[in-house]
Amino acid sequence: MDLTLPVTLIPSNQILDLAAKTGVLLLAGLLAYVLTRTLLVRAAHAFARHTRGGFDNMLMEAGVFSRAALLAPAPVLFWGLEIFAGLKGVLDNAIYAYIAVSVVMILTKVLDALSQLYQTFDVSNRRPIKGYVQLVKLFIYILGAISVVAVLLGQSPWGLISGIGAMTAVLMLVFRDTILSLVASIQISANDLLHTGDWIEMPAMGADGSVVDIALNTVKIQNWDMTITAIPTYKFMDTPFKNWESMAQSGGRRVKRAIMIDQSSIRFADDALKERLKKVQHLAPYIEQRQKEIDEANARLNADPASPLNGRRMTNIGLFRRYALEYLRSHPKVRQDMTLLVRQLQPQAEEGLPLEIYCFTNETAWGLHEDIKSDIMDHLLSALPEFHLRAYQRNALVDARDRD
Repeated sequence: MDLTLPVTLIPSNQILDLAAKTGVLLLAGLLAYVLTRTLLVRAAHAFARHTRGGFDNMLMEAGVFSRAALLAPAPVLFWGLEIFAGLKGVLDNAIYAYIAVSVVMILTKVLDALSQLYQTFDVSNRRPIKGYVQLVKLFIYILGAISVVAVLLGQSPWGLISGIGAMTAVLMLVFRDTILSLVASIQISANDLLHTGDWIEMPAMGADGSVVDIALNTVKIQNWDMTITAIPTYKFMDTPFKNWESMAQSGGRRVKRAIMIDQSSIRFADDALKERLKKVQHLAPYIEQRQKEIDEANARLNADPASPLNGRRMTNIGLFRRYALEYLRSHPKVRQDMTLLVRQLQPQAEEGLPLEIYCFTNETAWGLHEDIKSDIMDHLLSALPEFHLRAYQRNALVDARDRD
């Protein structure tokens, strides 16, 4: 019995014939992609590494050349369609859809390279474009999807777009956050509110740190404890936040610190105290001039010197306030062209008399600023006893002799 199959049976099997042709065609397309990726893409990378220009290297790092290799199978597939006489129209549409997907993938990588190129310019910190790049990518994805569906269905893309117009309400709901963030990004950029590297503080969102990334939908803040807070971009339009960048650009950082004075230690300055304080360089000229003014005023008023309540007198806290002011004016780390005050605030029954130091240091870096501020407060607190003054401490035990 002859078990050999007739040769004529294989061509008559249309399914097997179609599968064989399809496999050969796909294998040819895959081979074209591999050869292009292996030879041409490697050659393009080698050329980019040996050129002086930086943009071709950015294209290489973004993967543009590798994505471009996806187009290599298209000519091979078009050439092989001649063997699919009855399905040529359908397969044509499928290849066009494949080309559309490949072009979308290439364009997104080109945008990544352009964004990377933009980051090399100084203006990128003041005018970030990452949100706009993401928006353009979104439009490319949408147009690409419409084109693919239109090609596969054999319809005009404009017909699909008009049909999508009826779904506007649904799209508005789905892309609500994206649309709000887009509007917010435009307002942030137009009003110059936020840049990469800025120190911002947004208590409502638990953010206090440096801006590390500004995207279409989120702004990433690296807090000082090294955690990351991601805030929706549109939140910067309806939530109060503080940007400290102008402080850094001004070259001065504020010191606003109060010394709480024990009110029981405040008194008129006697002659012994004034004579001792005349040895202080910052105070000697002031005491002499002030005493002359007081003596002249008391003489005009015919004030009785028997009581310190008659006429005008200097006080120990007034002298200390003047000393603190002169000390700040002579301090090399304090900005003299910015606001400089030593003032009394509203006395607190349970907290003493606040004497506020208000000035600006010429160092804006956090650590250096804190060192200067601490040095100033250390000195002034240590100077209090020289004026017979005490810092207030609740429930503190003070020797009765110190109160006399």
